[in-house]
Amino acid sequence: MTLTERDKKVIWHPFTQQKNMLPPIPITKGINSLLIDEDGNEYIDAISSWWVTLHGHSNTYIAEKLYQQALQLEQVIFAGFTHKPAITLAEKLLSILPGVFSKIFYSDNGSTSTEVALKMAIQYWWNKQENGNKTTQYARNKILAFNNSYHGDTFGAMSVSDRSVFTLAFHNLLFEVIFIDTPTEENIEAIQLTIQQHANEIAAFIYEPLVQGAGGIKMYNAQLLNKILSTVKEHHIICIADEVMTGFGRTGKLFASEYITIKPDIICLSKGLTGGTMALGVTACTADIYNAYVTDDKLKTFFHGHSFTANPLACTTALASLDLLLNEECLNKIKWINDKNILFANILLQSKNNTIKNIRTLGTIVAFEIVKGKDEYLNNISTTITQKAMQMGVYIRPLGNTVYIMPPYCITENELEKVYAVILKIIE
Repeated sequence: MTLTERDKKVIWHPFTQQKNMLPPIPITKGINSLLIDEDGNEYIDAISSWWVTLHGHSNTYIAEKLYQQALQLEQVIFAGFTHKPAITLAEKLLSILPGVFSKIFYSDNGSTSTEVALKMAIQYWWNKQENGNKTTQYARNKILAFNNSYHGDTFGAMSVSDRSVFTLAFHNLLFEVIFIDTPTEENIEAIQLTIQQHANEIAAFIYEPLVQGAGGIKMYNAQLLNKILSTVKEHHIICIADEVMTGFGRTGKLFASEYITIKPDIICLSKGLTGGTMALGVTACTADIYNAYVTDDKLKTFFHGHSFTANPLACTTALASLDLLLNEECLNKIKWINDKNILFANILLQSKNNTIKNIRTLGTIVAFEIVKGKDEYLNNISTTITQKAMQMGVYIRPLGNTVYIMPPYCITENELEKVYAVILKIIE
């Protein structure tokens, strides 16, 4: 049997309708920006394999660091033990994160990093209670979140995500959330009023800074977000920045929160954290959040953890990825992709092609919508576009009718130009 036939017998693929599913393409090798299938066909990975592969596939520097660590220590329980990769990574992250963070809490992926953040914020207020007496000040247990948001697939993460096709089967099991629209000049005052009205019950505000990822790569204004955060901070609401997608250079800066004056109290990281090599999640918090757990009362312990918390191999690959990311050559490459994307977005705008709309770009991201059917994830145009692009040697995976690219930083000029050319050919 072929790999595809063997796969069909035993595998359940994510985010994929199982009936009439297209046969998955067996990938046998990845090198830099390219994915190579079992027949030797090459595809430019224009979305960095779900936004994780910062430095390309099979990066030799990361692979060598991983190999050396595997020979020394591959895994150890992180309750009662520690190790150098976890400590060094925490030190390095705290030195570059946007804000004044104090502690790093490790988990496994993007969903768990946001789950940790939500529990951390809600228990912060629970821990503040004096002898179990719920005063108005400390009885906060509601979360504020944006409509159209996506924070992961675990139950807490789903609860604070937009009620959409991703969460439809579970709506009656999700906890109540106060949802607001992303800010515009027209609605900013109404949003601030909503926050003021519910301030005494809101424990935390979770947001994807500047770019809502799985919700359709929707972008919004940094200054208006700053106004919302200002109102939130005035009412002592904890700010949680979900930078799982936007972190590590995706928006042109190391973190999207760098565009915003008011910094978060908690930040969630994953995806590009390890350059796509290993699964790892990080939730960083300020000293104020952490100090609420420093107490003689054992009941106020943060009872959360994972079997693979701070896995030494994952921490090592994250350190290797950061070495590459913070190198001047990589930072210059991010700027170069940013500049090329702006030129490409202008070409799309000047083409006056009436089959596309809402062209936008930020950092290494370009996105637009195809004018066909509804603006939604279930729009079948995505499958057609993926197939057409693959036939021309480019892998893109639209979110419904939202077409976007988010390439690895190692992409060459010829490869990036080919991605642009394929997109232009498809929309024309």
